[in-house]
Amino acid sequence: MDKLKVAILGGTGMVGQRFISLLEDHPWFEVKTIAASPRSAGKTYEEAVGDRWKLDSPMPENAKDIVVKDVSDVKAVAEDVDFCFSAVDMTKDEIRRIEEEYAKAETPVVSNNSAHRWTPDVPMLIPEINPEHADVIEYQRKRLGTARGFVAVKPNCSIQAYAPAVHIWHKWGPVKLVVSTYQAISGAGKTFKDWPEMVGNVIPYIGGEEEKSEKEPLKIYGHIDSASGTIIPAEGPLITSQCIRIPVLNGHTASVFIDFEGEPTKEELIDALISYKGEPQKLELPSAPKQFIQYLEDDNRPQVTLDVDFERGFGISIGRLREDTLFDYKFVGLAHNTVRGAAGGAVLGAELLKAKGFIEKK
Repeated sequence: MDKLKVAILGGTGMVGQRFISLLEDHPWFEVKTIAASPRSAGKTYEEAVGDRWKLDSPMPENAKDIVVKDVSDVKAVAEDVDFCFSAVDMTKDEIRRIEEEYAKAETPVVSNNSAHRWTPDVPMLIPEINPEHADVIEYQRKRLGTARGFVAVKPNCSIQAYAPAVHIWHKWGPVKLVVSTYQAISGAGKTFKDWPEMVGNVIPYIGGEEEKSEKEPLKIYGHIDSASGTIIPAEGPLITSQCIRIPVLNGHTASVFIDFEGEPTKEELIDALISYKGEPQKLELPSAPKQFIQYLEDDNRPQVTLDVDFERGFGISIGRLREDTLFDYKFVGLAHNTVRGAAGGAVLGAELLKAKGFIEKK
């Protein structure tokens, strides 16, 4: 197969490194270009990263000698690639501007960043949950004046631990959720070496996370309005959240209380989770987990050390589903925040967009 050529925008940071690691032997995509800040431009990738390689796995050999380009030189970065992944570290206004510049250079952008998540004609994809939202790209292209360029994004990393389950249970009418997320330090782009004060510590605040946790699922559960060419968020369920940083390297855990309009049994809820197959499973996309969600019966699961790498980090683990005294049910979810929740979710999204014909060779 003739692979699609990919650029990684912001390739030297932790999420950029995860992109490069995940794409090392990808059957459809090949990293051709790495772009970063002007201080990294002109150096080999190995030189630019130096001692800041943050993953447990070694830097892929096929990336080490790629000469890093300046991410702001859109023409130079875009000319040799079919599309790009974005993990740039800039202000939201700068990210919105540069991602649209790449799109207008007829180079699709699949972004890990939050800047375009609320742009009404930008799909925010969890591929198993809302693949139909990709169809809004045609409206976005008309706005941008492009033939093939567009921007697509993946949602916040922590909502992956509970938003898919709530979607799968939609036929019972989820109406209200109380969510607490316990988030790993790699979500801040850190390791314990970078952030020693997190060892044995808990920080009860993560800037911007609670609003994302409460609002982003509603866009994912929404629908495309053909009259306006935009995604209209769902009106419910009502979600309130609290987000806490904990001393874990990888893996975001969510504790969730949920009320339904209907009256599902515990067995019905569990069966719906484990039997669910989304578009990535049906299409057998390269990164798709065979089992999207596993349900763990043991009271002490899911655990980060045991379950975060389920299905290579692309799967989601749910456990401790039980009736509650104030709400109908409560449960615990776990997702790998830099695989399913960040770079891996974007790679899976790009595979879906390729399979649906939105990403093609130039």
